[in-house]
Amino acid sequence: MGTQEADGRLMLEFAAQAFQAKNLQLACEIYERQGQAAGAVDWGLLLRRAQCLACTGKLHDAFGLYQEAAAEDELCAEQLDTLVSCLADEIRRREPPSPERRQWGTVSCAECQGLLCEPVTVPCGHTFCRKCLDGRQCGVCQEEAHHHYRVNVLLSNVISKWFPCQVQAARLTQEGSALYKDNRLEEALDRYTQAITLVPLDHLLYSNRSMVYLSLKSYELALDDAETACKLQPHWLKGHLRKAQALTNLGKVEDALKEFLFCLVLDGENKTAKSEAKKLLLNMLSPGYRQGDFPEVLQMMSHPSRLKGSLINSDTSSNNYRLCQSNLEYKKKVILPEQTISTGCNSVRKSLQTLENMKEGHSRDTLTSDKCLKTSPTCNTLKRKLYKNDTSEVTDLPSKLPKTDVSVNENADMGLPVDSSDLECSLCMRLLYEPVTTPCGHTYCLKCLERCLDHNPKCPLCKEDLCEYLAVRKFCKTELMEDLIAKHFPEELKERKAINEEEIAELSNLNKNVPIFVCTMAYPTVPCPLHIFEPCYRLMIRRCMETGTKQFGMCIGDSVKGFADYGCMLEIRNVEVFSDGRSVVDSIGKRRFKVIQHSQRDGYNTADIEYIEDEKVTEEDYEELRALHNAVYDQAYNWFSTLKLALKTRILSHFGPMPAKDSDLQVNPNGPAWCWWILAVLPLESRAQLPFLAMTSLKDRLTSIRRVLLFMCRTRTR
Repeated sequence: MGTQEADGRLMLEFAAQAFQAKNLQLACEIYERQGQAAGAVDWGLLLRRAQCLACTGKLHDAFGLYQEAAAEDELCAEQLDTLVSCLADEIRRREPPSPERRQWGTVSCAECQGLLCEPVTVPCGHTFCRKCLDGRQCGVCQEEAHHHYRVNVLLSNVISKWFPCQVQAARLTQEGSALYKDNRLEEALDRYTQAITLVPLDHLLYSNRSMVYLSLKSYELALDDAETACKLQPHWLKGHLRKAQALTNLGKVEDALKEFLFCLVLDGENKTAKSEAKKLLLNMLSPGYRQGDFPEVLQMMSHPSRLKGSLINSDTSSNNYRLCQSNLEYKKKVILPEQTISTGCNSVRKSLQTLENMKEGHSRDTLTSDKCLKTSPTCNTLKRKLYKNDTSEVTDLPSKLPKTDVSVNENADMGLPVDSSDLECSLCMRLLYEPVTTPCGHTYCLKCLERCLDHNPKCPLCKEDLCEYLAVRKFCKTELMEDLIAKHFPEELKERKAINEEEIAELSNLNKNVPIFVCTMAYPTVPCPLHIFEPCYRLMIRRCMETGTKQFGMCIGDSVKGFADYGCMLEIRNVEVFSDGRSVVDSIGKRRFKVIQHSQRDGYNTADIEYIEDEKVTEEDYEELRALHNAVYDQAYNWFSTLKLALKTRILSHFGPMPAKDSDLQVNPNGPAWCWWILAVLPLESRAQLPFLAMTSLKDRLTSIRRVLLFMCRTRTR
């Protein structure tokens, strides 16, 4: 008996491993056999087998096992987690969600799909409504976002100018939300209804009003508004949650379950949808449930609102199309039944039914929104076609309009009354190029902002401290601004890009206008760490990195010309930037050069240069040169060996060990590396070191090094 129990435990462990390895068929067979061998029903094994069946797509079989467990009161909601996930996966498999429709074009919030309200741009460059961000992760790239970022000033002003009626509706919505929190439901309902009058095609407003109706227990009205929100934005999670909650309160369990499952298709981690779906499933599995049959629910898993599409398709062919105004002006008054206007919910139908007057081949009828016109005399006309794909589903829409496919309206904001001054950098007074938004909410061209922060780590407009922002050094471009500029000002953007490319090409030239750092002596192959703190050199190093050359010239100063006529090119290996904008640049010497012309650019020195190399000797002179080279190398090595330990340690930590002899003295155009190393460590003044850099004869350089070493040895002896 003990052996059988041990074998049984071993098989169950094997089944668990098979389940983890996604070998569901094997796991299911083991659970089935172990259940049969147990004699009495083991509900734990039965439920694990049901999980395996559900994961393999055999939902009908899994449902039967869950029913058995429920009949014996051996099932709880938490044990239905796998079944709920599998049902949602089945819906996703049959009908994968299509791209979200951006009703407000570029200025739509990526989270709620509505018009951006109090837009906040996070450091990763994505923009959301402030309430949608709410201190969470960025909904696009999942980067951590914090609640203390300010409203994007420029974008907020743009939206206020382009969408005056929507902004007024947003104020009413905020008032309604505050009233709702204070449990003043009737007043909140009135605010939302006023907002819908101004913007009758905003899914967020219907969702908010549906929430109020739910609190008032007006479930039919809540369902009506939730359905409208879902039709306006078919793949918006909150709209379907509202609809599911209304259906649940109306006792329409099967429909509510489908809505909750579709919510999980949109967001598999939504806790509310998953919890409610499990409760409804448990109710349906109970022996007393008689309202429907689960197999019928499986057959109806295709989500109707997915197939029916959206209510709206933009009339992009009209020159008078203006998305910035949500007021639909009609020349002909539309008379509706009195009972239709009497309720807040039916005011929605009023706005939708008036669109029946829009027919092909006729002029567009208009509906005047007196309230909007009073508050914003400049409101233009928004012309839209509403289509109906299925009369059985979209009952509030005109039946005579042609059917059409609903697609993502990426050009929804092409008719906006835009002006280049709306998207202008306040520093260079030109159209924004590579726009970046600071945590304080101000937007500048990337290069404009960087140059300002070189001088002062504060916002140029509001003077807020940006040290923390500067320390991160992550100036991500504001994607929404870039999209707006690309759509509305393509020619200006093309011109700005061309200018930038020309500048990059000019800065990349390592013969003309080469940046010159006037500081110390630098030699080929020798490391040269630098501390960068002056604004002009911050700009210079940044440009070297941006162009990809990662090179600049190093010269010592000259009282007459500004810098010496000979120098060495340095290549940047690494840049470590501090929180205050200073940096430490790890560079190493590359090629020597001679200055042809001295000049300046943006505060730092530049020069036209030509590179110099050692002259090669003939074979007859090579052996003599090698003998001299070996003798001077040994002399230099012996001198370094006799230095005090502390001094040797400092030299080694700064310059590294002395390089070995080269097998071929002429393979390197600058000569042996050890020559430059010993010149760097010898205690010579810069003026005395400069002639070595200009020498093109290795023999002369070795001879001069020998003289210096002899002088050093004599000085030490004295």
